[in-house]
Amino acid sequence: MKKSLLLYPIIVGTLICFIGLTLHIGKDWHNDTKSNLLNQSSDQAPFNQQHISDSSPYHIIADQLLIQLNSPFVILLLQILTILIISKLFGFIIIKLGQPSVIGEMIAGIFLGPSLIGYYFPEIFNFLFPKNSFSNLQFLSQVGLVFFMFIIGMELDFDNLKSKAKNALLISHVSIFFPFLLGICMSFILFKEFAPTDVNFTSFALFMGISISITAFPILARILHERKLTKTPLGDLAITCAAIDDVTAWCILAAVIAIVRSSGLESALFTFTVSILFFMIMFYLIRPWIKKINSRENFDHNHNKYSVIVVFIILIFSASFTEIIGIHAFFGAFVAGTIMPHHLNIKTLHLEKLEDVSTLVLLPIFFAFTGLRTQINLLNDGHLWITCGWIILVAVMGKFGGSTLISKITGHPWKVALSIGALMNTRGLMELIVLNIGYDLGILSPTLFTIMVIMALFTTMMTGPLLNLINYLFAKKSLL
Repeated sequence: MKKSLLLYPIIVGTLICFIGLTLHIGKDWHNDTKSNLLNQSSDQAPFNQQHISDSSPYHIIADQLLIQLNSPFVILLLQILTILIISKLFGFIIIKLGQPSVIGEMIAGIFLGPSLIGYYFPEIFNFLFPKNSFSNLQFLSQVGLVFFMFIIGMELDFDNLKSKAKNALLISHVSIFFPFLLGICMSFILFKEFAPTDVNFTSFALFMGISISITAFPILARILHERKLTKTPLGDLAITCAAIDDVTAWCILAAVIAIVRSSGLESALFTFTVSILFFMIMFYLIRPWIKKINSRENFDHNHNKYSVIVVFIILIFSASFTEIIGIHAFFGAFVAGTIMPHHLNIKTLHLEKLEDVSTLVLLPIFFAFTGLRTQINLLNDGHLWITCGWIILVAVMGKFGGSTLISKITGHPWKVALSIGALMNTRGLMELIVLNIGYDLGILSPTLFTIMVIMALFTTMMTGPLLNLINYLFAKKSLL
């Protein structure tokens, strides 16, 4: 032991000395061979070399650090770090105010965007979010949404929906098609002022309809869970309505995107035909095959790894295919999630792995990217705020009013009907996904996009207080 301790500094120290000597000899040799060339080109030396030679070591280090700090990869890492910290901070604050944490993440995205940080601290905003970095954030947000839509699809249990769909089907579809109709009617007023010049009325009206009629299934489920309503009759009815609403809305959205992206009737028919064929293959061929390969009773480690690879291949293929045929990658990811069996180990095997990454890391990036597109300072005229107000009113009338009335017509008491209306009026993340698709397709102008984001935020935030008010009023009525 003592011998080792003595030999270590001698041997290692000798090797280090030889390394230093070799480098010194190599440096002198290099300088000798290049001296003539350097002398010939000394008059034409680049400005940055002269600057470095004349600068102090501290200036050189500072310049190198500045160069590294402005590299795209470092900027992306700083963006992710900032987004996660600000999102969690706003999420913590908003939870204390009795709202879901996703509301805080939505507000954090707007806070980081040009509406606040970009407006009051433009130097910080331009350094942290330069325009040439938006594509990197968009890429990450798209990947996060693909995973998230896959999770939403996995959480839908079609066998359970079949048993409860009779009571919920009418409520769900009226809560979609009634506000959809209002959105189309609203387009007659909005089209002339807010539609981009190269967008036709049909595309604009269809997107306004789907933007007004969407319901946020994940946020609704989270609200029910936080209020311990999951296993109650109200909770079962609301979650079933939202699930049917979700499936129907995404099918309508896929059709709308196909119409918008198509160059004519033949292109739209081709997209619809291929989409139906894709849907049938996924449900009647891929789904039974997944059940077969995961029906073994004993899941060893190698089989679990094989299962993960197979599921990811199906997810990526499905998302890629729907993007290629002209719908959207989100729809393919959603379909891939819906075909995953619920009674086997496959759901528990993959859900937690994907959910943490997508909801805790990638979704805040999507909210921040949406916030970067939201420019509240564009609403610099009183009539724009009036327009924003009556759009919110129409949106609430369509979802809350339509869901409440049809729930009452189908025989539910007023408390249940009003609660269903309040829950179905929740838009949140799903609305932002639709709005970003419309913005990317060039259907929504920046001003209208901002108005619709405000509408999504307002209608989502009113769900909790509205439920509290309904419970208070009926509790007071029962006491009287």
